[in-house]
Amino acid sequence: MKKALFTLGLFLFCIAFSQNAMAKPTKSVKSAKVNESSSKGLGLNALGVDAGLVDPEGASSTLGLGVFADLGNLAPDVRLSTHVGYWSKSESEFGAEASVRDISVSARAKYMFHVNSPKLQPYAGAGLGIHFFHAKVDVPMAPGFSAEDSATKLGLDLGGGVLRPVSPSTDLFVDLWYTVADIDQLAMKAGVSFQLNR
Repeated sequence: MKKALFTLGLFLFCIAFSQNAMAKPTKSVKSAKVNESSSKGLGLNALGVDAGLVDPEGASSTLGLGVFADLGNLAPDVRLSTHVGYWSKSESEFGAEASVRDISVSARAKYMFHVNSPKLQPYAGAGLGIHFFHAKVDVPMAPGFSAEDSATKLGLDLGGGVLRPVSPSTDLFVDLWYTVADIDQLAMKAGVSFQLNR
């Protein structure tokens, strides 16, 4: 988990550094994306999907899927979004099978850094989520032996990424989020969002 925290810290440092390197020395210039979205206020602005690797604590990496909604701006440079995510992981050893699943619902606030490039928009953010964990163990060699448990836990999300407009109504992004929850996890995903009111 120390490796995951180091990776997240390095990623956020690179985002902050790119913001300083790309800003004009005399005055700060926002990208067209930030200017355009800052006047929208709160409301359903975009819908999207993402997919990538999730590295849960105590297990190997697995596929993670998600859907999200852009809910507009809390402040000129701060966007609010809500996310629904899903991942599951199964492993077997010595005939025993174990699986764990996480369905999460979270809200995130993302600060959109001021840059003078309209092609790349870095951001960093934080959020809170509710995680619905389910774990199950089956031992076929011991007939009738199986155990399962479910838990609902609060999680803290920290991360950031880079957004790239590809058309007036479509954006691509790559981001990295670290979640502190009952099962800590690092998610590296790419996705696409579709604007609803342009």
